[in-house]
Amino acid sequence: MNKAELIEAVADATDTSKAEASRTLDAVLDSISGALSNGDSVALVGFGTFNVRERAARMGRNPATGETIQIAASKGVGFKAGKSLKDSL
Repeated sequence: MNKAELIEAVADATDTSKAEASRTLDAVLDSISGALSNGDSVALVGFGTFNVRERAARMGRNPATGETIQIAASKGVGFKAGKSLKDSL
């Protein structure tokens, strides 16, 4: 399912227009992104939890040349599925 299909599903489920469903979905995604940017986690009970995960710096290898390179530390988004979501699968 892509974003357009999700918007259509939300619009059908809530009996609203696609434009309104799109604005609502964008607001939800912006709120989640903003919370993660501030270092907070976002817990949606029954669905799951989004959080920021730190990745340590490490050594890697350039596959084309075989040269060893340093890969910088970075942050990524983690997701842990909630019980209801796991049970629905």
